[in-house]
Amino acid sequence: MDAHGRRTLAKAGLGAAPPLLLAVLECFHPHPHDLLRMNTDVWLFVHYAQIPLFPLAALSVIALLGGRRDITATVSRVALFVFAVTFVAFDTAAGAVTGILVQAAQASSDPESWRAAIEAVWWHPIIGQMRQNHVPSLAAIGTVALSIGTMAAALSLHRAGHRTVPLVLLAISGFGLQVFNTHAWPGGPLTFGGIALAVAWLQWQGIRTTVAVMEPPADPLGIMQRRAPVERRRYWRPAADEADEGHSLPDYGSGAPADRVVSK
Repeated sequence: MDAHGRRTLAKAGLGAAPPLLLAVLECFHPHPHDLLRMNTDVWLFVHYAQIPLFPLAALSVIALLGGRRDITATVSRVALFVFAVTFVAFDTAAGAVTGILVQAAQASSDPESWRAAIEAVWWHPIIGQMRQNHVPSLAAIGTVALSIGTMAAALSLHRAGHRTVPLVLLAISGFGLQVFNTHAWPGGPLTFGGIALAVAWLQWQGIRTTVAVMEPPADPLGIMQRRAPVERRRYWRPAADEADEGHSLPDYGSGAPADRVVSK
């Protein structure tokens, strides 16, 4: 691979890095059956890392849109902004705050006395953790916004002429959190892993297409360099110039056709 190919690959990888890192991180997201017995070190590490990665993953999709101003691009940007805000708030409360309370409970002499306070946050209808048949408002808004954002981005990029396969992957991946009802395994890794693959694919395609347009066409025979000599003829000769040269010419006013001048 030449230097330009390596740079192109690096740009595509950089754009896909946030959702890819998030997908890998979600593979280690614990599934706690009893909050007071979970590994708080892993839990807190995952949730601290998710706080910046959620908005960065949204920005990776927004970056694909570039300067597009159609309605679907605008809808995508707004929806992905909503996803980033709601999921950061949700994950901070249900993830980081819950983990800190559990950590304090485990360090105390009576962990069970902390259970009511921990579950008050964990099962809160607005900021609490998702569960079957009871989806908290922040989580519900965030998952729907992600689906709308990826779908609208795919439609906008389709109008721009991008290939169908990565666009379908981008659109479908945004529904993973809704289908699996969790951002732990399998919902999170499949969702953000699919988005990362689609982003890398589309960025690679876009960069290669731009370079192909900017490069001049091949000219192996040197046809473009061989130009026929252009015969320059002076069709109009000002009457004043001819008078200065001492020729006797009819007065044609501002000028006369050179090939119609007859010498006497």
